[in-house]
Amino acid sequence: MITSVVGRTFLKAYNDKYKKEYSPKEFFENEYWEFFYNHSKYMQWVTNSPFVQMKAGQKPHLLSKQERIDKLQALYEKVDTGTADASFALGFPASELKDYASTSGLVSDLNIPVDENEIYLSWIGSGLGIGVAGGFTILFDDPIITLQTFEGWKVYRKYLNESTLDKLRGNQINTWNGQWLTYSMDSDKFREDFDFSELQLNGVFKLDSSLIEVNTMKWSQLFFSLSLQFPQSEFMAYVYGFGQTNKTIGFIPFQLKSGSRLKDVYSQLFGGKYSNPKEFESLFGMHIKRACELGSIGLLALRPDSLMKYMREGKTFSIKKEENLINYRAYKTWLIAMLSKNKEQITDYTIQMAEVILAYRNGGKGMSRVTLIDKNLLETKSKREFLEHLTSIVSDADQSHLEDIKNMKNEIHLMTNEEFGYFSTLLKFDFTYLQRKIN
Repeated sequence: MITSVVGRTFLKAYNDKYKKEYSPKEFFENEYWEFFYNHSKYMQWVTNSPFVQMKAGQKPHLLSKQERIDKLQALYEKVDTGTADASFALGFPASELKDYASTSGLVSDLNIPVDENEIYLSWIGSGLGIGVAGGFTILFDDPIITLQTFEGWKVYRKYLNESTLDKLRGNQINTWNGQWLTYSMDSDKFREDFDFSELQLNGVFKLDSSLIEVNTMKWSQLFFSLSLQFPQSEFMAYVYGFGQTNKTIGFIPFQLKSGSRLKDVYSQLFGGKYSNPKEFESLFGMHIKRACELGSIGLLALRPDSLMKYMREGKTFSIKKEENLINYRAYKTWLIAMLSKNKEQITDYTIQMAEVILAYRNGGKGMSRVTLIDKNLLETKSKREFLEHLTSIVSDADQSHLEDIKNMKNEIHLMTNEEFGYFSTLLKFDFTYLQRKIN
């Protein structure tokens, strides 16, 4: 199973880094069990596993040291004597496939032999899963990413053990992994001397009067952080969800260079870095399930979800508040990136075209030009109709604008229908932006 594969990748990297020779079972006992289960607060809850099966009167947070050891021994006995199933081999099928098919994933009718190493590695791999919004978990079979995830285990365990954080919820290791990687692999955010308050300010934790818990982050925020570490890389990831009903999406390529592309486009359009990276980057990315349906996660999957109401539903965009300006810059960055994805140079010609169109609109008498621009040109979704309206503009446009209009016609003529959709949306945004500047 993939959990075992990732566990093996990590263990080799761990042994190399720390000069150890741990077998999977030795690492499980000396590190994994110590971090995850040998405390009053667990880091991971595995349904039906020996660690959560309580005898009469037992409760996880009240277990004695010996009772926790007994549960570890119960796991060892299952591994030694039982056929591997999901209760003690994570990511494996349930023991009763017919009755519990909804809790099984990657089931095969082939009799695949499984030794104890595979089982302990499956626990290690499952603990390295990265939880994201939408109820899914991502596994990267990469030594650098898994080692960095392991470093976060230490921090989560430290906080769970702190008496001042007694309200901190346990059993959120995969959610924590996502927040930890997003923070620690982003050189723009990470500080070596971080503390709980620093993480709280970065949105890692949600606090109320009765509970502290780790917020689930969007996959796109993780994507941007990883793209800083691997700006030109592509990783194959496994996307799944373990729970009462398991969800298996499968192996999806993550094109991290797309995150770098968006940052480059933004820098060229607006200069420097965005002032509020967390708020800006949170705008990008469709739902993880929709993103995976594309076959790979890259520039198209990073499309801002809120952009679609302007592209498909024809909703009017306004720029009246600072947050609208942030949205405008995010939308423009993505649209320009899509329009120039196969080009070396980034061409921001829509702002120039918007200037020409706005000058034409405001230069006439009565409402004829206003209607032509607002109701016809900017609302059309067809290349042919757009060019027809453009022809109407040429008939009485200012002489100084004719060359710009001709160039726009040539650009549109060469566009695919998909590219025209991006172009027309961007033109409306730039038009609105210029109107706001004038007013």
